[in-house]
Amino acid sequence: MKTLYLIRHCKASGQEREAELTEEGRNEALELCDFLTSYPVQRIFSSPYIRAIDTIQPFASKVELEIEMDERLHERIISKGDYPGWYDFLKASFEDFSLSLQDGESSSEAENRVISFLNEIKYLEEEHIVIVSHGNLLTLLLRHFNKSYGFKEWEAMTNPDVFIVHLKTSEVQRIWNASY
Repeated sequence: MKTLYLIRHCKASGQEREAELTEEGRNEALELCDFLTSYPVQRIFSSPYIRAIDTIQPFASKVELEIEMDERLHERIISKGDYPGWYDFLKASFEDFSLSLQDGESSSEAENRVISFLNEIKYLEEEHIVIVSHGNLLTLLLRHFNKSYGFKEWEAMTNPDVFIVHLKTSEVQRIWNASY
């Protein structure tokens, strides 16, 4: 059965594309590496953002798999610049998927972007696939499988976080425990 391991990146120094993992985030990446070794991962896809790549790099090195970057896995762009009311806007955008700021991406647009990626990988030969991305985008992807996912679930996510999705049943299970 095709199984996806959806991973939110570890703690990072910021939100920009080049933001690196903090020291705590680098330690989390090592813990995540140990955690993932019990799963039969065959392929790894990642957001091209540095914090996402650095999250999965220790595991990829350990199991000798290439990290394949896909632009569709990048963080949802709410606004090109700083937007002081981003938190309230994000909450509202989970209620009205058409909301967007100038130069920003609506929830609907971001969801369509990540679903286009999903529609391609579900036909891959490999059965166990890791996808590393960002909290907002992963929440939208999880919502594709379970409509109860929304703003509250985004708020409850940790850095890192890991969910398993079985494509045949659309069953979603959170498997990361921050005490690892």
